[in-house]
Amino acid sequence: MCDLVARTGRHQQRYEGGCRLIAGCIPFRYRNRENSGDEKNKVVEVLMINSQSGPGLLFPKGGWENDETVEEAAVREAVEEAGVRGDITECLGFYYFKSKSHQDEFCPEGLCKGAMFAMHVREELDSWPEQSTRQRSWLSVPEAMERCRHPWMQEALLKGFSKWQVGSTSKEVNPSLDSA
Repeated sequence: MCDLVARTGRHQQRYEGGCRLIAGCIPFRYRNRENSGDEKNKVVEVLMINSQSGPGLLFPKGGWENDETVEEAAVREAVEEAGVRGDITECLGFYYFKSKSHQDEFCPEGLCKGAMFAMHVREELDSWPEQSTRQRSWLSVPEAMERCRHPWMQEALLKGFSKWQVGSTSKEVNPSLDSA
């Protein structure tokens, strides 16, 4: 049984200019290529979760609440939905989208503004609040692009995460964004 509990309800939800504010992350890790012990030959994998409302995979995300920073909200969503803890390394940008399932009096059109972050995973939990309805999948970036359900998340992965990853790895080791 999981001791953590997912937040529910909208009483502390943030809004800005008619948009519901969302926080999310692209959880990632480095994996050694098969048959290679070379430190410079690592592969980047991203963690995605299944959608509860249809086909395709998602990155953890959810409402940003009044009592937390946007980074805290992104980390909370990663724990609640994907059962991972890690370190926020970079803001990947803000992405606008329309939610069909989350229209309310403050956001009748269902417009959302999502802040997405890169999160280096340091721990995978054995139990987490949404484990009974979510499955985790570690994927290469190209696999994630193919299986990603929402175009705005594909954009965050391609234009935010991949661009940041290429820039950051040129200063460190040289992990590949390609599949193994």
